[in-house]
Amino acid sequence: MGEAGAGNEKQFKRSFDTLHSLCYFVPEVDEALTGAGLRPGRMCYFAGRSAAMGAVGPGVVAATFYNFNPAVVAKTIPRAWTLASPEQVVEARFAGVDKALTRLFGDDTLKSDELAEAAELAREATAGCTAEGRPLYAGHADLPWPDQPHLILWHAVTLLREYRGDGHIAALVLNGLGGLDALVTHVATGKGFVDAAAKLTRGWSDEQWDASVARLREAGILGDEGLTEQGRALRDRVEVATEAAATGPWDHLGPEKTARLEELCRPLGAQVVAAGAYPAGIFNQGRP
Repeated sequence: MGEAGAGNEKQFKRSFDTLHSLCYFVPEVDEALTGAGLRPGRMCYFAGRSAAMGAVGPGVVAATFYNFNPAVVAKTIPRAWTLASPEQVVEARFAGVDKALTRLFGDDTLKSDELAEAAELAREATAGCTAEGRPLYAGHADLPWPDQPHLILWHAVTLLREYRGDGHIAALVLNGLGGLDALVTHVATGKGFVDAAAKLTRGWSDEQWDASVARLREAGILGDEGLTEQGRALRDRVEVATEAAATGPWDHLGPEKTARLEELCRPLGAQVVAAGAYPAGIFNQGRP
């Protein structure tokens, strides 16, 4: 894909991710997952996102989520599967998203032609995704499609997000950045979390974080002012590779339909934000 395609992928990141990521913040999803038997907190996140792959162990979850501390993952996986089966977790997650989007969109949007059109275009885009080397995407792609337009749209955007994420991990591996080092360098770009928030949400100790910083300094990637020139070039290579690996859906959909999908989803994303899908200030922190 040429320059137009690269721009389309950036539009996806800006406009569409909001419609997927709300599932990690709205109360309806946590209530559905805990109602299925899971414990509140990280278990809902780890099991909710990985259940599409089946009853996988903590190593698989840590590998596919990448920048979380594997020891933290192991505190909830595989115990989660003794409390609720992966099939029950998948069903509960969709049920929670259904309730959340019903509340956030309201009747007028749920019944609108624009939502139905966005759902079908997003679904069409996923036909350009391929499963090879993308385990988290592949697990979700094996799930049956829901029937209602708002859930079709959410599932499609989820597939597109996990497809891009798997490609991003491949780019990090190619460039020699393990999970923690990837997180530290992301923070150093100044475009995402601050280090305290990154450590807290991803489960890394101060000692582990400091050890990563020391490694990256020794490698010439970090300096006193953050990323060095070498470090910035490394992160640029990761982003270029990530974008290149994510073009399949947009090549398949084509520039006109991609622009139309972005046009339709921009106000839908703004609507869920305005309706309170996310905690105040979260967009100021950014997301890796």
